[in-house]
Amino acid sequence: MSSALTDLCRYPIVQAPMAGGVSVPQLAAAVSEAGGLGFLAAGYKTADGMYQEIKQLRGLTGRPFGVNLFTPQPEYADPAAVEVYANQLAGEATWYETELGDPDSGRDDGYDAKLAVLLDNSVPVVSFHFGCPAPEVLASLAAKGTLTLVTVTTADEALAVERAGADAVIVQGVEAGGHQGTHRDDPERDCAGIGLLSLVAQVREAVSLPIVAAGGIMRGSQIAAVLAAGASAAQLGTAFLVTPESGANALHKQALTNPLFVRTELTRAFSGRPARGLVNRFMREHGPYAPAAYPQVHHLTSGLRKAAARSGDAQGMALWAGQGHRMARAVPAGQLVELLAAELASARGVLSGGPQGSSGPT
Repeated sequence: MSSALTDLCRYPIVQAPMAGGVSVPQLAAAVSEAGGLGFLAAGYKTADGMYQEIKQLRGLTGRPFGVNLFTPQPEYADPAAVEVYANQLAGEATWYETELGDPDSGRDDGYDAKLAVLLDNSVPVVSFHFGCPAPEVLASLAAKGTLTLVTVTTADEALAVERAGADAVIVQGVEAGGHQGTHRDDPERDCAGIGLLSLVAQVREAVSLPIVAAGGIMRGSQIAAVLAAGASAAQLGTAFLVTPESGANALHKQALTNPLFVRTELTRAFSGRPARGLVNRFMREHGPYAPAAYPQVHHLTSGLRKAAARSGDAQGMALWAGQGHRMARAVPAGQLVELLAAELASARGVLSGGPQGSSGPT
């Protein structure tokens, strides 16, 4: 199975599916064409919007690619807590001259409709975030020749994925930018995330599935490290966010290396689920009070985030970023894949005791 996964691309480099308009077809195509595995993010899109992007991507490359889906979320948010948070955000709505969104705009992200599209128009890879799909869903995709990957943040989640019948796990360390892909949103575990290398080792001992390692990876040497720890490939998001092909807002791209933003934190301020981003005013002021209510808070703040972007105010935007954000390189995505591959080859030479790392007699 590890071979089936890595045979899809020349290099063990996967471009993370970043929702919200970042992982556009141009980015996925550039990565796949360069020898990595490009991904589209179906999150926050309609089923037809996803289908149109798949068609566009197929027009740009004949290489394999993947599509990521958000699994439906259970109903456990406290409506009263969401209402209190909405009242707290009233000043933001006034400041940005917009209205707060409807928190009850939908919980399933069009999941069933998107699955139907992917079963009728199969793609090489489908990955899942925020939980493990039902075994019958994984089996139906497998019957179409689609490889399935599921994000996990603990060894127990990996075991559940293995039992469900997925082909591989994406092991997401706490260093990762954007939303943590926990299968159950437990506020008591907000500060209990595990670092990537420790988590890869734990999952490697718990399951036999191939591992794609994700979280804070920005250099080929880090890819070498996770491969040495037992991963089959590495998934990078923040590294690709600043490329010209990325659909990220220019303010977001600039913020990654702007000295004004000195650190990242996990916050519920923008979506109601833990997500890592650059610390800005909105996060500082509202993060401590945001309820565990995804996607209700996401819908609530959607208009605020868009208005902040329109007004050029990065302090009101969700600036998702991994812990390695200051190492971002604003080069074309294909060139970045080649740089990472060269760095990986060099690091592997050192690790294997080749000429670059030899310390023997001369």
